[in-house]
Amino acid sequence: MSQGVLLFAFNNESINYVKQAIFCAKRIQKYLQLPVSLVTNVDVKDSCFDKIIKLNQKQSNKKSYRDGSLSKRMLSFNNSGREFSFDLSPYDETIVMDTDYIVANDKLLNCFKQQKDLLMFKDATHLGIHNNTSEFKKISDSGITFYWATVIYFKKTFVTETFFNLVKHIKENYIHYRGVYQFKNTVYRNDFAFSIAVHMLSGYVENNFIGTIPGKKYYSIDRDILIDLNNDEFKLLVEKQDRLGEYTLVKLKGSNLHIMNKFSLERIINA
Repeated sequence: MSQGVLLFAFNNESINYVKQAIFCAKRIQKYLQLPVSLVTNVDVKDSCFDKIIKLNQKQSNKKSYRDGSLSKRMLSFNNSGREFSFDLSPYDETIVMDTDYIVANDKLLNCFKQQKDLLMFKDATHLGIHNNTSEFKKISDSGITFYWATVIYFKKTFVTETFFNLVKHIKENYIHYRGVYQFKNTVYRNDFAFSIAVHMLSGYVENNFIGTIPGKKYYSIDRDILIDLNNDEFKLLVEKQDRLGEYTLVKLKGSNLHIMNKFSLERIINA
């Protein structure tokens, strides 16, 4: 069975997601030795990709992007396309990954050894271990379990085809599901749509419908600043809880890291 990674990259006014995807793909090939296909709406010529898949999805979302505590910009946000992962992936077994999820080990290869057809992260650890991360536990104060769409593993089966078709339906009727599941965020979020699909196909209860991505998910939020990346070692300034503009220096070595501050990641890539 063919195995590979699928990335999505749609640039906006300030952030070059395609450049992030190229950087991400080269690290995937270094640590996982897997082919990488890119879904995008622009022409890309880079030998690091197995396939370039064009998808012209128009989306008018806007959201605030932070670069640390004190810098914030309102920019276009095109997070569409992930609901088509089943249809677009050229592989029998696929790892869908955000371009800001930076691989630093080979732990994701264990996905291919699992029995479940679908795997996602449910739990994750912020590098500021004392910070409030309740927004990543439930999709609302009284809502269902939050699942991360940052990394998704799936085999091409009837079950996963049904799952991705349901995600499409949820996206098309997002206002309705926002009311049903009582979350405040009006901007479409893959995390929320995928979490709702898991809940519905689990029979509206907590069960083991899907499996968990092997290993631990670490992340830094957009208020944190990546200042260095040397092979598998990250150095970041992590904002202190309730201390605006004050940071703690944190090092992480040998673990994959989801970096939400796109500006600081792009500075490292450019350097």
